[in-house]
Amino acid sequence: MASMLLALFATAGLLLGAGLTAPAAEAAPQVPRVPANAKHAVAEMQPSWNLGNTLDAIPDETSWGNPLTTRAHLAKIRSEGFRSVRIPVTWTDHQSATAPYAVDAAFMDRVEEITDFALAEGLYVVLNVHHDSWQWVDQMPTDHDNVMARFNSLWTQISSTFKDKPRTLLFESINEPEFENATAQQKATLLNELNTSFHKIVRGSGGKNGNRLLVLPTIYCTPDQALMDTLYNTIKSLNDPNLVATVHYYSWFPFSVNIAGGTHYDEAARKDLDGAFQRMRDTFVARGIPVYLGEYGLLSWPDHHHPSRVERGEALKYFEHFGHAARQAGVTTALWDPFAYLNRQTFQWRDQELFDLIRASWTTRSGSTSFDRLFVPKSGRITDQSLTLNRNGLSFRGLWHGDRKLVAGSDYTVSGDRLTLKAAALTRLAGDRSYGDNATLQARFSRGLPWKLHVATYDAPQQTGASGTTSALAVPTRFRGDHLATMEAKYADGTNAGPTDWTAFQEFNISFTPDYAGDTITLTEKFLTSLRDNAPVTLTFHFYSGTKITYQVVKSGSTVTGSTV
Repeated sequence: MASMLLALFATAGLLLGAGLTAPAAEAAPQVPRVPANAKHAVAEMQPSWNLGNTLDAIPDETSWGNPLTTRAHLAKIRSEGFRSVRIPVTWTDHQSATAPYAVDAAFMDRVEEITDFALAEGLYVVLNVHHDSWQWVDQMPTDHDNVMARFNSLWTQISSTFKDKPRTLLFESINEPEFENATAQQKATLLNELNTSFHKIVRGSGGKNGNRLLVLPTIYCTPDQALMDTLYNTIKSLNDPNLVATVHYYSWFPFSVNIAGGTHYDEAARKDLDGAFQRMRDTFVARGIPVYLGEYGLLSWPDHHHPSRVERGEALKYFEHFGHAARQAGVTTALWDPFAYLNRQTFQWRDQELFDLIRASWTTRSGSTSFDRLFVPKSGRITDQSLTLNRNGLSFRGLWHGDRKLVAGSDYTVSGDRLTLKAAALTRLAGDRSYGDNATLQARFSRGLPWKLHVATYDAPQQTGASGTTSALAVPTRFRGDHLATMEAKYADGTNAGPTDWTAFQEFNISFTPDYAGDTITLTEKFLTSLRDNAPVTLTFHFYSGTKITYQVVKSGSTVTGSTV
């Protein structure tokens, strides 16, 4: 992640500079009074936001494309309804790697300045040790004493600097801890040692650190039961009422990155989310230990620099469900925002509709349908089409096209959770049936935000032969109004082809990527170089209309040829 973002955003950061002037902020509220009970205090922090790819960037604050943080940025976050902010900090390049492991004074001052911006805006703040986890802390199994000495020195310096800050400032021991070449039991032991040492240092440092809320992670910040059980045991052994558990959640992996057929937010993805929050509630919340979910989102969506690998409506369903599950479990959640949500140059949300849905999920549910697009043919007769209503406990109020409400009975019917658009209404909405979206409907429910439903005209996509090298093969593809969902790759003997040979369905934007404007699907170098020489590979391109197209590629040395089947 670090190397990729360095390359991607270094130039952008130079070009964009400090950005536009922020709008004038309203008067900041007073510093919140922190409830004595830790669960109540963490509940007051909901919702939360991450100042990602900033002080955690490597090596400096603007290295990954974000501008220098100002108080106006934090004022914007507060004005949008956030009540706390997590400030990830990577200290590695600003701390001596040898004793006494001193932190550069100017960097410490900058961390304190940004922290003070947030505190002055009436926000709770979570301050941590971030990418150090994989830069030097992960060497603890083989360099135990040096890692512990450096970690202890770092938290001694942080504790001293911030000891007089209000209790609205929380400390998080370390982000996503990992340890190289260690067994599961060894990892558990090492993390317990780090968390216990962190606790002892902060508590003994004076000032307001004696009862400051301290945040402790699981291994990798993963919400697996065994890892949370280990953290629970650490917290109980410390016998401190001001401790908080933290984990992260980025959805079921196949859906989060669109691999292994994870093209929809389906039952498997929903079950994964419900199970994670159930475990958080049972392991911690029900036992009086608050949970601060320090990062959430999808691993590869939104991405404004590449084709969208996760279908939009399916992503919206995930965020809506996430907010509901968090409220049910009593978990405070922090949106991971490296650059994808708030444009810190313009102070505008990059995708207002997405943010509106996330904000709505903090307090209520929104409804949806089984998919957000109805495909009608380019020519020939249009027939009735049905979708499933996901009511989410709400009442369905009807369909609108702009200001016009469609007529129940003649334009559509509802039978149980089955919503059927009538052929006559679809024909009218499709208009001249030009390829792509012809009309957008709103399905409205008794609460929450309307659900957008697109009426799209398509024909089966068409492909032609191509030749190239293992650097890339551009497969000519006339999409004709359809949208690519995934690509399946198999050898003639039925075994899986591609770099992720544990599944036939390859990873979107990693093995293949569409260019809708350019009418191509590019097979990437990573995919092509993984293929066996002179072994034909059958590709099946799956589209969201339900269309499947078969294509064949053969690699011979550095040459690749493709042909239709």
